[in-house]
Amino acid sequence: MAPFLAYEDKGPDSSRQPLVPKVPLVLVHGHPFDRTMWAPQLETFSADRRVIAPDLRGYGASPVTPAVTDFSGFARDIEALLDELKVESFVLAGLSMGGQIAMDCYRLFPERVSGLVLADTFPSAETPQGVRTRDAMADRLLAEGMGGYADEVLERMVAPYAPDGVKAHVHGMMTATAPEGAAAALRARARRPGYDDLLTRVSVPALVVVGADDTFTPVSDALAMHAALPDAALHIIDGAAHMPNLERPDVFDQALGEFLARVDARQPSSAPPRP
Repeated sequence: MAPFLAYEDKGPDSSRQPLVPKVPLVLVHGHPFDRTMWAPQLETFSADRRVIAPDLRGYGASPVTPAVTDFSGFARDIEALLDELKVESFVLAGLSMGGQIAMDCYRLFPERVSGLVLADTFPSAETPQGVRTRDAMADRLLAEGMGGYADEVLERMVAPYAPDGVKAHVHGMMTATAPEGAAAALRARARRPGYDDLLTRVSVPALVVVGADDTFTPVSDALAMHAALPDAALHIIDGAAHMPNLERPDVFDQALGEFLARVDARQPSSAPPRP
């Protein structure tokens, strides 16, 4: 049974839907962060739609144990949470590892996904060297904790020129993450399936977003995903690295808002039938 995930659930009363309902938005954070990485988007989009942002298992306020052992466990946890919240269909957005989890969600329950947002992520399975690197990092985090790692990668997670407040927020999320949860996720992620072929079969609109200065998942990865997806928009955000939703929330939210409006327009009207 999936653990009970901590989560934000914000937005208007779902019982008072407009004639053309706004599709709920589900936001999946990356590693090693928590749901607060979506604070700007929760504030912006909950004004007129339901927005749900969970802490993944092992992160934030969600349980660390039982630890995730299979990458699909993250997707099944999200599915169980949305079942509990009675959210049947939704736009699913994920950044970095969260984007890979979003792809796994689409693999497992595509009928529930109305739109897919893939930010600063990539679909390929891990290489043998990548497996060894992630396993070694898991060992290191268990031995040393999160502090040294957070210091080393901060100015790749966000650009060196990012505002000090953004840097502090990102560093704080990383150092607050339980090493046990982060290590378990790294080992599971190292053994995830590839999603390259899956992307060619995505039947809903998609949005690919990337920071222009991202070195973890560079623009070339975004271009390849955009080319593979049958119906996708691409937005490259200048002045941002791996976390454009925090570094340039105004630009990120504009791109996401335009995408959401497009998905909303595809939904059937809830107007009562004519007599």
